[in-house]
Amino acid sequence: MNYLRGFIPWIAFAAVSSVGWQWGALTGLVLGIWLLIQDRKAGIAAESQILEFSTIAFFAVLSVVAFSRPDSGLEDYSGALSLGWLAVTAWATLAVRRPFTTGIAKRQAPPEVWNSPVFLRINVVLTAVWAAAFTVTAAVLIPIYAADLGSGVSIPVQVAGFVVPALFTARYPDRVRARLSEPGTQEG
Repeated sequence: MNYLRGFIPWIAFAAVSSVGWQWGALTGLVLGIWLLIQDRKAGIAAESQILEFSTIAFFAVLSVVAFSRPDSGLEDYSGALSLGWLAVTAWATLAVRRPFTTGIAKRQAPPEVWNSPVFLRINVVLTAVWAAAFTVTAAVLIPIYAADLGSGVSIPVQVAGFVVPALFTARYPDRVRARLSEPGTQEG
């Protein structure tokens, strides 16, 4: 599940925020920068690191806000904000026809398939699923936070917001390839 690697800063943010949202934001920023540096050293092209650049931008701004205004009401909505940011990132990559999952998939797929219609279509679908999951999760979290229902309700919602698209991502490409390998089947 190489897809989850890019979400490590977001997961760490959620975990570390329990001791202070400033520290969660800073942890997310540091991990985002570290992942970007590791990928650049490994020769990963910048165009394949849309998620990493977006992650760093979000956590840089959030760190400034969280340290300058630790009592800000944004703290109560930081989970929804982070998922909302991920949703905007995912939808924007679809709008410019550069699905963020493509860069991740290129790390696993051979270069000869990168421009195939099937590869591109799979990544459009995967990115749309992630975008929808982020959008729905952020929208569901807002009233949970507003009603102060606590982490016993918000954490399972956040986990589902990552687990559902991750499971889909793990299975969907294989299902498409299997369907395409059947005689008389077209791309779809």
